[in-house]
Amino acid sequence: MDYVLGIPAGLILFICLVNFLTIRTPWNVSQIEEKISVVVPLRNEAANVAQLIASLKSQKHLTNAEYVLLDDNSEDDTLALLRQHCAGLSNFTVISGSPLAQGWIGKTWALAQLMQASQGEIIISIDADVILENDAISRGVTLLKSSHLDFISPYPAQLAYTWSEKVIQPLLQWSWMSTVLLRIAERTSRSSMVVANGQFFIVRRAALEMIGGYESVKGNVLDDVFLGRALVKSGAHGCVANGAAIASTRMYSSFKEIEAGYGKSLHAAFGSPFGSLIAIAFIFITGIAPLIAGITGSYVAWCAYGAVTLTRTMSSIKSGKSGMDAFLHPLSSALLIYLIIYSWFMRGEVQWKGRTL
Repeated sequence: MDYVLGIPAGLILFICLVNFLTIRTPWNVSQIEEKISVVVPLRNEAANVAQLIASLKSQKHLTNAEYVLLDDNSEDDTLALLRQHCAGLSNFTVISGSPLAQGWIGKTWALAQLMQASQGEIIISIDADVILENDAISRGVTLLKSSHLDFISPYPAQLAYTWSEKVIQPLLQWSWMSTVLLRIAERTSRSSMVVANGQFFIVRRAALEMIGGYESVKGNVLDDVFLGRALVKSGAHGCVANGAAIASTRMYSSFKEIEAGYGKSLHAAFGSPFGSLIAIAFIFITGIAPLIAGITGSYVAWCAYGAVTLTRTMSSIKSGKSGMDAFLHPLSSALLIYLIIYSWFMRGEVQWKGRTL
């Protein structure tokens, strides 16, 4: 029994340590001469419009940048606020989205329209709730160019304030920090190794056009991951980067939002019910079983628990946190298992931004 706990814990510790030492981070700033298109889809984002526009207006070191923002048939004051805050800004364009086309999900349909309306040779898509440092886009594009990649997604710091956010949100970064060797993934042709995050996604237009744009992922609720996979299948290369120093976001503000957010997408993350069962088994073996076995007297189990806790700490440090939430990993794991099961039972019924997914 000890090896069942010890081997997986040792493996994820090894992977996390390698990533901790080698993950790409957009440290360098340069003047970006290429035509840049920053595109933002918005639906019912009235609360975020002011800080979003302020964040985009503050961007530096961009010689030729355009900002295209699309209101996706919002049911609140998003469109009016966009027009108000963008008034007089010559390089900002606000467009009203067309009604949702059949077979598409809202975000990919919005991104397809934004791509058509933009002209940049590098496209940066940003979620409306992401706040950028004033050199974030310059640093992100500089990393893309210096790494000779076709796409890269600087992973924003995930802000968490309520207990449910603090328990579940750190798992997002930990999940790929501890399971995928990122520097290998960015050069591989295996789409199963792709890690991407649509909150802040930088891609060369030529690579995006090669796969037919966002139509290639039009019905995928995990559009960022599937977009990365489509790019890799076409011969492009890229991966996630540590963007905690240049961007931040608060995805959810309550457990109800967490349920809806994860409920709409987790069932698609593992490919099938069998894939989800494998994921649940892995989460249990690495996150819950070591504590249970340790309490019953297993020394190896305590070592496994310590190893996994260390991976959570390293992941937290990379995201600018203290790592104190690492000791909550068994609770986090139990909640994640619940959310995977919830997502399968609720697929096709979850409401998000006023639409059923």
